[in-house]
Amino acid sequence: MISYKKALSILIKNKIKIDNEMVDSKNSSNRICAKNIYSPSNYPSGNNTAFDGFAVNSKETSKLKKNKQKKFKIIKTIAAGDNPNIKKIKKFSAIEVMTGAIIQKPFDTVIPIEQVKVFKIKQKAKYILINKKIKKSEFIRFKASDYKKGEIILKKGQLIEPKHILAMKTLGVKKVNVKKKINLIFYSTGNEITNKEKIPSWKIRNSNSFYLNSLSKTMPVTFKKKNILRDNDEKKFQKELMRNIKSNTDIIVTSGAVSAGKYDFIPKIIKKFKLRSYFNGVTIRPGKPITFAKLLKNKVFFGLPGNPISTAACFRFFVVPFLFNSLEMKKEKPIFAKLKNPFLKKKFFTRFIKGKLETTKKGIVEFQALKGQESFRINSFTKANSWGLFPSGRSSFKKKALIGCYLSTPF
Repeated sequence: MISYKKALSILIKNKIKIDNEMVDSKNSSNRICAKNIYSPSNYPSGNNTAFDGFAVNSKETSKLKKNKQKKFKIIKTIAAGDNPNIKKIKKFSAIEVMTGAIIQKPFDTVIPIEQVKVFKIKQKAKYILINKKIKKSEFIRFKASDYKKGEIILKKGQLIEPKHILAMKTLGVKKVNVKKKINLIFYSTGNEITNKEKIPSWKIRNSNSFYLNSLSKTMPVTFKKKNILRDNDEKKFQKELMRNIKSNTDIIVTSGAVSAGKYDFIPKIIKKFKLRSYFNGVTIRPGKPITFAKLLKNKVFFGLPGNPISTAACFRFFVVPFLFNSLEMKKEKPIFAKLKNPFLKKKFFTRFIKGKLETTKKGIVEFQALKGQESFRINSFTKANSWGLFPSGRSSFKKKALIGCYLSTPF
């Protein structure tokens, strides 16, 4: 067996190349940005008002006082979206403006409507009365104060989220260059696995495939679930591998049949191929018998253990880092938290621990290792929101020790 650190270094060296493609920005959520995205326009596109009120020329108020007020004639009302152009603007003019209305010269400041005295003629507002100096640029949102034309919206390697689509559609980005989705094929294995709802006590529902399929929906991955491989399906699995090698599949994943039992045929079949890289067995828990192989320059295989939590942990800590690297994303960084309860483990094993990340009233981030860490226990998994990574080299972790934690959903 090799260490987790060594296994990660092998995965890094054996990443696959994922091509780019152009997609509509509106359809780019959960994709990986393949090239920097720049703003094609300024935002705001022009100076506009932050409040309902009246726009005036601040210079015309410079000599006004309480005992020296002036009437400013209201020459127009402009709302957001209205054409702001006005011909022949006389001195001491004002325009009534609604939030978002464009402000153009000679107007350069806004008086909120609550602060304005209106002079009416026959119940209709004709003038505003100003009796003090108004500062320039009051209550104005300036052109390009949020985004300048040519400014980066998204950097290469970033995951595109709904908030980015809001920005891109606001700024006029039509198309974006993204990494193609990774094609992943998944096989469950074992005579005990079934897709039926009503089952006897000696059968197990095929939950791993549904979990990974659901998790993959948040990732730039096309997940395809295949038929269950039974204990005597060695030849079938070999044929499936050969078929997948010739297809557009990028990653082949199995769960189960990777240990040393009578029906654990996966490693034996994998080793029949001419492999570029290979490991079977890592000093981790859960998931010790995990298998990895690079079949071709752009084709890899992951054999995950069959227990639900072993599958979940190995996907999270082997397949996900491989996806990050192949998609040219920045390496995922852990959230460091103080351990809420002491923890013991075997010194030379890395442990992936189901737990809860929480913030105290004092703002301290804590990680609680939950009870029920065995690989068959899903109750604690449903209560967890994160994984704690307890590295090899230590067996005892005291309360308040700093632990690197990873969210349950990586993307």
